[in-house]
Amino acid sequence: MRPEQYVKPAPSPRVIVAAVIITAGRVLACERSSPPEAAGRWEFPGGKVEPGETDQQALARECAEELGVRVEVGARVGPDVPLAHGRAVLRVYAVELLGGDVPEALEHRSMRWLTVDQLDTVPWLPADVPIVAELPPLLKV
Repeated sequence: MRPEQYVKPAPSPRVIVAAVIITAGRVLACERSSPPEAAGRWEFPGGKVEPGETDQQALARECAEELGVRVEVGARVGPDVPLAHGRAVLRVYAVELLGGDVPEALEHRSMRWLTVDQLDTVPWLPADVPIVAELPPLLKV
């Protein structure tokens, strides 16, 4: 193949994982403190999958760093959500707290436990909105 014919393959999108933590029919929502364009908006906790990590390992690490909790990562919640014009993708998983751990807002401005009737009481980040739509059946007690 001649060099002018070679087309570099598109890089795989960066994977961002997030946790849907449900306890007693309520889901944990976290308020961003930064960056400025996201401050005051709400999200599910999580972060970037680092090289060599599985989605589950990354989410367990992020929950420990952001919330100070140990978790067991379960099933996917909702579809992949494209981010950053296709350069990243958000994958959300149901997560169970372990050993009676109680989340703390270590990296967020605040956090709230929301019932199904309270899901629309916070301004969600756009990427989290499709996941919020998947929650009502999961929040039945």
